[in-house]
Amino acid sequence: MSTLNYTESPLAPEKAAYRHKIPAGGFWIHKITAGQSVRIVDLEGNQAVDTIFYNAGDFAEYYSAQATIRGQRCIYLTTGTKIISSEGNVMLEITADTCGRHDTLGGACACESNTVRYGHDTKYMHACRQNFLMGLASWPGAACHLNKRDIPANINFFMNVPVTPEGGLMFEDGVSAGGKYVELKAAMDVVCLISNCPQLNNPCNGWNPTPVEVLVWD
Repeated sequence: MSTLNYTESPLAPEKAAYRHKIPAGGFWIHKITAGQSVRIVDLEGNQAVDTIFYNAGDFAEYYSAQATIRGQRCIYLTTGTKIISSEGNVMLEITADTCGRHDTLGGACACESNTVRYGHDTKYMHACRQNFLMGLASWPGAACHLNKRDIPANINFFMNVPVTPEGGLMFEDGVSAGGKYVELKAAMDVVCLISNCPQLNNPCNGWNPTPVEVLVWD
């Protein structure tokens, strides 16, 4: 899919039940109950928002990139996409999208992958997998049994990762801009875990990580 699919939301920000700004490079973890809508806003533009969804009642069920891609027969996410779990259940549906498409293939940056891609001097830079681990550790009751094995492939909202004719991946400047957003409605109780990507070594964040905002409506 090469075209961008834009859909505005009727939900008014001033009527949101919850609002929170995630600082540049930070993480956020929050429960979204069935029927609620969550909006992620790219406040300044060109920011990558690495996101995982878990079944709130059982973290062994989580967002599955494979099932989601297979279900919609497309590697990009946009309005109408159903987020499918590792158990084949619909977790959420994208109901509005003013960015146009979102990445499923680029994965999350890690200290190890930064070292391989960008050199040993990047080994100690903060990375999304660290954010995911800190988020899981902060969730009540989860710290005692959740670890790296519980971090599946993630969605990269606002990130632009074109696929080459040869099947390779390219990290390019984002297709987003300041104020663009994606909005999802929960079909089950989920826990949303976000790493507001701190990556400085490729253009996914425009070389400058910036804050994003999340809003939740009942």
